[in-house]
Amino acid sequence: MKTLIKAVALLAGAVSIAVLSGCESASATKEEGFKGTLNVVSQTAVAAKASSTGIAALAAIPANPPIPSDNKQSDAKVELGKLLFFDPILGGDASISCASCHEPSQGWAWAEDFSRGYPGTVHWRNSQSIMNSGYYPGSSWANSVISLEKQALSAAKAAVEGNGENDIMEARMALIPEYRKRFNEVFGDEYPIISNAWRAIASFERTINQTDTPIDRYLKGDKKALSEQQVRGKAVFEGKGNCIQCHNGALASDMEMYNIGVPPAKRWEEDGLAQITFRFELYAKGSNEELYRTAKADPGAYFRGKNKWDLGKFRTPSLRYTMYTAPYMHNGAFYTLDEVVDFYNKGGFDEDNRTTGWPKTKSKLIKPLGLSDDEKADLVAFIESFSGDEILMDKPDLPDYAPMFTLEELKEAKK
Repeated sequence: MKTLIKAVALLAGAVSIAVLSGCESASATKEEGFKGTLNVVSQTAVAAKASSTGIAALAAIPANPPIPSDNKQSDAKVELGKLLFFDPILGGDASISCASCHEPSQGWAWAEDFSRGYPGTVHWRNSQSIMNSGYYPGSSWANSVISLEKQALSAAKAAVEGNGENDIMEARMALIPEYRKRFNEVFGDEYPIISNAWRAIASFERTINQTDTPIDRYLKGDKKALSEQQVRGKAVFEGKGNCIQCHNGALASDMEMYNIGVPPAKRWEEDGLAQITFRFELYAKGSNEELYRTAKADPGAYFRGKNKWDLGKFRTPSLRYTMYTAPYMHNGAFYTLDEVVDFYNKGGFDEDNRTTGWPKTKSKLIKPLGLSDDEKADLVAFIESFSGDEILMDKPDLPDYAPMFTLEELKEAKK
């Protein structure tokens, strides 16, 4: 068994390294990066980073994301996944869908500080975009799920997200003839099986990508793809600003965990329902009594391994498609890229001089940058080069419910 686990880990690590074109760089220590319990893919990516030297250069993103061997793509599967992505039947009360928190017109995310919650609740973190998510070695702000398939499951069933139950969701799909037909054609299911719903949704999400951006064209040799201001911004990004330390490789993210100093959400000071969700999540994730009673900030990656040095750490977000995914950070603390750059320029402090609720774990990489106004403007312009044209999609026509049996068949069954 140990040999098998080791083999799987090595294979997953090889896939991560190849796909992300050298995203993993620089050493991971107790002070920097993440040392908790991650999924196989992400943990091997961290190990690969620790064993490499230097910082990975920015790279053009591959044309297509990796496809898992146990969930091959097909047009029929992708089309089924698209329907299910927009269909609210996969949840508790059939009122919200994946698209409710990952709206195409809002960067395939949700344009508020906290994501939408299940009716009667509110979420506690910012909704991440699904754009290019098929390239990621893990999912969520703390890499807490191993794949898009697992992410779909966890979102649909989490109490303050979908709040769904497997039997109810399967029953709803079984009452829709179109879904019975499609699940049979794609998976061979006599009636829709919930695990295959997550596989279909993940297949659809792996088609939501943006690979032809100004920075991609520039890195492939088109030196006119960036404006003069963006070229100056690239020099700041890779030099004085030192953004490249963490935002590197094909995704402009090392996929590591850091506490960069983002202050606690102000919303918790005035929104009682949001505060209730925060305390509920602390309880649900197994915090001790002291943490539950006293925490004023999101513990982040701490919940992966319960190590104090991971308090307040979150995954480095990709810079791709960020023109459309405001607000930024795990709690939506900043609504513009200018605010984000100002925050870094001040050494991890916001305009009110607030910083992380976990100062002991704040990264030593975060320090005042001394950027001029022109340098900050150039840097923002360069960050915008990681986004191409906005990718929109209309909601598809969803199939209707229909009785599984006619009245006559029911009468006959009762005899």
